[in-house]
Amino acid sequence: MSSTIAPLQGLVAATFTPLHEDRSLHLEAIPPMVDRLADQEIAALYVLGSTGEGASLTFDERCAVAESFVSAASGRLPVIVQVGSESLMQARHLAAHASRVGADAISAVSPVYFKPDSVETLVASMAEIAGGAPELPFYYYHIPAVTGVGVSAVEFLKLAEQRIENLRGVKFTSQNVFEFQTCVEYAQDRLQIFWGLDEMLQYGLAAGAVAAVGSTYNFATAVYQRLLTAFAAGDMETVRQEQLRSQAIVRAFLPYGPRGAQKAIMKMIGLDCGPSRLPVPTLTQTQYAALERELQEIGFFEWIQPLAETSLP
Repeated sequence: MSSTIAPLQGLVAATFTPLHEDRSLHLEAIPPMVDRLADQEIAALYVLGSTGEGASLTFDERCAVAESFVSAASGRLPVIVQVGSESLMQARHLAAHASRVGADAISAVSPVYFKPDSVETLVASMAEIAGGAPELPFYYYHIPAVTGVGVSAVEFLKLAEQRIENLRGVKFTSQNVFEFQTCVEYAQDRLQIFWGLDEMLQYGLAAGAVAAVGSTYNFATAVYQRLLTAFAAGDMETVRQEQLRSQAIVRAFLPYGPRGAQKAIMKMIGLDCGPSRLPVPTLTQTQYAALERELQEIGFFEWIQPLAETSLP
C-alpha cells in the first residue's frame, strides 16, 4: 500500500474552481484561496470534485487546475485530486498527470452514464483509474445520491482491498451513518473513511470519523473548527450549537442552488471565484443580494470569524 500521505485529521476543504466572467479558468485566484485555508488550519485540499465542477471542465483545464493547486499548496497542505470521468482511460491519464505534478493522492467518482452494475464492475473500474498512478494513495468517492451507484461501500472495500494495491480509503458522502460506521469498523487502521456531509458532521464524528471533506469548510471554517474542538473536549452542547449554525447556513443557500450559491458566498468573504460553468447556474444580482441579506440575518458573518476574534461561546 502506498504511504505518501499520512492519515488525515480534521477538515479537508473541497475546493472551488475559480472562473473569469467568460467562464474561462482564473488560475490566479487559486493562491489566495489556498493561503486562507492554510491560515485557518485546514488539513488538506480535495480538488476538482463536485464543488470544483471537475465534471464540467475539459481534460486540459482539469490538468491546469490540479497543477495550480499543487503549486499554491507548496507542500503546506496535502492535495487530493479527483480524477473520475465518464471515460476510464481519461481518468487514468488524469491520475498519471496528478502524480507528475506532485499531488499527494487521487480520488475518483464512478461513471454515471454507463453505471457499474455490480461491486465487481465498480472495483474493476476504480482499479483501472488507480492504476494510472500506482504510487499515489487512491480514495473511492462514494456519493450514491448523485451517481445513482448504490453499491455498498463496505462491500466495495472488501473486494477493492484485494484488487487495488494503492487503495487508501473512501470519501463517503451519504446520510447512511450506519453504513459509514460499518466502513470505519472494517477499515480499522488500514484505510481511512472520510465523512462527506458538512451539515451532519457531528454524526460522522460520533460514528468514528477523524477527517471530513466538505465545501462549506472553505468559508465557514471557524464554525467547524469550534465544533471539532468541542467534540474532542466532550462539550456536546457546543457541538450541537455549532452544528445548528452549520445547518442554518446550508438552509440559507440551498434554495439558490448549492454550488452557485457557495461560489457567491466566497465572493462575499473576499475570495471571488467567479461564475459557475453551465449546467450549474450562477446567481443573479438579485439572488446574490437576497442570499447576502439572509446570511446577515442569521449571523453568518459573525459566526465565521476565527475564535480569537469573536465573542461567540
